[in-house]
Amino acid sequence: MSPDELVTEFCRRWADPDPAELAAFFAEDAVFHNIPMEPIRGRAAIEKYIVGFVTSFGAIDYRIHHQAVSGNVVLNERTDVFTMNGRTIELPVTGVFEIVDGKIAACRDYFDPTPFTTGN
Repeated sequence: MSPDELVTEFCRRWADPDPAELAAFFAEDAVFHNIPMEPIRGRAAIEKYIVGFVTSFGAIDYRIHHQAVSGNVVLNERTDVFTMNGRTIELPVTGVFEIVDGKIAACRDYFDPTPFTTGN
C-alpha cells in the first residue's frame, strides 16, 4: 500500500474498530500523539490505548475532507464523528502520519477537545 492508501485504510477501520488490527498499522516503536495529551510510545502501548478508547467511545466515523501526501508523510483534515450517550460529537482534526516501511511510525492528531466537554 502507498502511504496515502495506508492512512485512508487506517482511518476507515475506525468505523468498526478492532484494537489489534488498528495497532497492526503501527511500527513496533511508533509514537501516537493526540497533541492535547501525552504521547504513547510503542505498538503494545498504542494497542492498550486503543482498547481503552474503544471501550469508552466505540466506533469513530473519520470523515476525511482533504488529504495530502509528500513522500512518506500524509496529512489529513477531517472530522471525527463520535456517538456518546445518544449524542453526536463532531471533532475537527488535522492528522499527520509518518510512514516507514509500510507502517505508521508516527501519528500526531491536532484538535481542540472542547466539544467533549461542552457538547458543541
